[in-house]
Amino acid sequence: MYKGCITDVEGILAGHYTDAEGRTGCTVVICEEGAVCGVDVRGGAPGTRETDLARTGNLVTKAHAVLLTGGSAYGLDAAGGVMQYLEEKDIGFDTQFGKVPIVPAAVIYDLDTGPSDIRPDKKAGYAASEAASGKALPQGPYGAGTGASVGKLLGPANTSRGGIGAASMALRDGTTVAALFAVNAFGDIYDPHTGGIIAGLRDENGEFLNTADILLSGAGYEANYGQNTVIGIVATDAALTKEEANKMAAVAHDGIALSVHPAHTMLDGDTVFALSTGKRQGDFNVLLAAAAEVTARAVVNACLL
Repeated sequence: MYKGCITDVEGILAGHYTDAEGRTGCTVVICEEGAVCGVDVRGGAPGTRETDLARTGNLVTKAHAVLLTGGSAYGLDAAGGVMQYLEEKDIGFDTQFGKVPIVPAAVIYDLDTGPSDIRPDKKAGYAASEAASGKALPQGPYGAGTGASVGKLLGPANTSRGGIGAASMALRDGTTVAALFAVNAFGDIYDPHTGGIIAGLRDENGEFLNTADILLSGAGYEANYGQNTVIGIVATDAALTKEEANKMAAVAHDGIALSVHPAHTMLDGDTVFALSTGKRQGDFNVLLAAAAEVTARAVVNACLL
């Protein structure tokens, strides 16, 4: 277990909506003052909203929330509830005729873990927003990680539980970097500091197999069981430009590669958002190194806690 939560970053609130019976949910990170936002999509099967807006060269610089949700593409409806909540608080991007909350989002596929017609909707997004606070979030099978599983090479009977995980690091210069990830990966989950598998593909006796080794041996896999992903957010209270936020999102994928094998497959929709609340000044290279580390730690926590 690694310590910390994304709410350790000044200016960040977070909340879950969990439907334990429906085996789905969503998780929202709110930045009431707005946060510079970047994004990097590496997986071959993403389900996202407002990612183009977060890229460099586009007008809007700040997001007011980021949503991680189950429900596959249906779950993107939950972003409307986050927008409603923020609109009621008069938070958003100023336009001539009112404020428009900016809410990028990404989804995991969990329609196979509960009734497929139950998925996060606008009410779920609103409920997650109402629950948002500066307190540490529960980790494991909660929020966007409620129906998550990992190690899917041989189909659902051989998987391990996934979940949502978080971690943070307080750096020597006084800045903080933190991560929050929903882990629903095709591959296995490794602790990068021990090299051991902590969750993933299992045989009929419950012993871990090695997905990468099986793939490299030329064995086949369940082609119809290819709806997977790792989605998440790295955040810092250090001031970043939009270009730097996009770079941080890109480097955070190194943390996925450290903790998920194989990562970034055509069967995954791996997506990382980066947020900067701009409260402090920090060394950008140190921040990048920390982003990869907290990402790897958050992925591990998702499957351990």
